[in-house]
Amino acid sequence: MARRAVIQSVGHAVPDKVLTNHDIEKLVDTSDDWIRQRTGIVERRVCSPGETTSTLAAAAGKQALERAGLDPMDLQMVIVGTVTGDMLFPSTACLVQEIIGAKRAGAFDVGAACAGFIYSLQIAASMVENGAIGNALVIGADALTNIIDWTDRGTCVLFGDGAGAVVLKAEQNTDRGLINTGLYADGAGGKYINIEVGGTLHPACDPNSAKFRNTVFMAGAEVYRFAVNAMGDACCRVLEMSRMEPSDIDLFVPHQANLRIIESAATRLGIPPEKVFVNVQKYGNTSGGSIPIALCEAVEEGRLKPGMIVMTVGFGAGVVWGANLIRW
Repeated sequence: MARRAVIQSVGHAVPDKVLTNHDIEKLVDTSDDWIRQRTGIVERRVCSPGETTSTLAAAAGKQALERAGLDPMDLQMVIVGTVTGDMLFPSTACLVQEIIGAKRAGAFDVGAACAGFIYSLQIAASMVENGAIGNALVIGADALTNIIDWTDRGTCVLFGDGAGAVVLKAEQNTDRGLINTGLYADGAGGKYINIEVGGTLHPACDPNSAKFRNTVFMAGAEVYRFAVNAMGDACCRVLEMSRMEPSDIDLFVPHQANLRIIESAATRLGIPPEKVFVNVQKYGNTSGGSIPIALCEAVEEGRLKPGMIVMTVGFGAGVVWGANLIRW
């Protein structure tokens, strides 16, 4: 039987600080009822001084390594899906590698926004399955609350901070592991979700950059329409590749961006509510951290067990989207 990349363990980390809808009512013209009805979000976690994407990612990674019984010195690769690195460079993965003591591991970031974990998991699994590495720590992490406009109710109500991680390891003679992945992108949609300042087009150090946005911009209506179609389409394509049906899915773990989008995707696939994992009410949209945090909580709650078929799907700035089908 072919060499497979099997998920050994999961971990997650979120800040202690909780920001409720009632707290946000004091910042912008909105209400708890308005936010709940349109997003399903009740509260989110927000980084305190000293907490960053790398510290959250490292905490999630340490937990996953401990649960897998893997010594950091035996880890061969660290991959972090993030768009909110502590710095432009070095990569967040390198910072995490140092924090966790994985001195022998390679390290790099994947910049696919809210689909960062989907992309990162496929890259790591491919490396494991082709024999390039024997194991990997895959982390999705973001701290978007540091780069949003707290006077813009269209974005500030949506995001939270957090990280999730999985340990992948090569195994033989098993049907567990990543079954199939679909990765997709449409660069023409980049204008709908972006930050203008901070790159080489509008450097933060250039005084002329002051006229451009240095916080998250999102065209809400366009993104919503895209997400509803993209999530369902990605799942259908991956199921077709795998010669499986929606009824074969034991648990559906979508990107936790908006409850309406989650429900629309599940309805299109014909997946009943009891097979859909939702925690958006607690954390909001944690971008790259969203899916692995949900996977971790699903395991901790006993809803995801070895041998089960789980479908993950995500979308984000780029625009990029994709889905993983996994036999847990």
